[in-house]
Amino acid sequence: MDPIDLGTISEEDRSFEDFLAQICDRLGFDHAAYAGSNPINGTLHGHVTYPESWKRHYVRNGFHNIDPTLIAAGRSIAPVDWRRLERDARFHRVFRDAHDFGIADRGMTVPVRGPFGEVGMLSVTRDCTPSDWDDFLPTVIADLQAAAVHLHDTVMRSDVLSRALRFPALSLRELEILQWTAAGKSQQDIGDILSISHRTVEVHLRSAREKLYSLTTPQAVGRAIGLGLIQPR
Repeated sequence: MDPIDLGTISEEDRSFEDFLAQICDRLGFDHAAYAGSNPINGTLHGHVTYPESWKRHYVRNGFHNIDPTLIAAGRSIAPVDWRRLERDARFHRVFRDAHDFGIADRGMTVPVRGPFGEVGMLSVTRDCTPSDWDDFLPTVIADLQAAAVHLHDTVMRSDVLSRALRFPALSLRELEILQWTAAGKSQQDIGDILSISHRTVEVHLRSAREKLYSLTTPQAVGRAIGLGLIQPR
């Protein structure tokens, strides 16, 4: 994935960093970071409270491609305690450098999965002993998970492509054909009803599938119903 330049963030992005700072202040973490991957355009949204020097170093070295916290969380549906991470070459490469910037390897990443395949990950760090971490984590995990969901939803709503994913611009004909498909009509039936060829029906269905990022027509129908674009029959 290509990272969005973390050094050129808008005022809207500043509000995300303010929210991360509030998480740290309220829950008692040293740093917080959000990474959100969009599977359609292949971008990685980054919002962090880390020092600018670490942000530049992280991006310049392409750590988003090897960061074990992101890789593990991207494969999990449950929060990932960094103590569970394998101490392999990637771990030592990232955290050896992070240590030089004053960033601890005691932390957790909470993954959030969206309806279109996007994944958000909220990571937090706290410099403390293992026993202190064991006592501390249960007191904040519920709030941390709620914050991760809220932040991911807010970030994804702010992204132009994500808005397009949620509100795809289907034509009236495409919606009409999806509606008849939801009613159980075949392509031939729909062609007869609308006085168009069944091949034209397929062209519109193919376009609707692409706009809804669906592999199959039933999946497209399901997503259209879920978005309120058509009604179930």
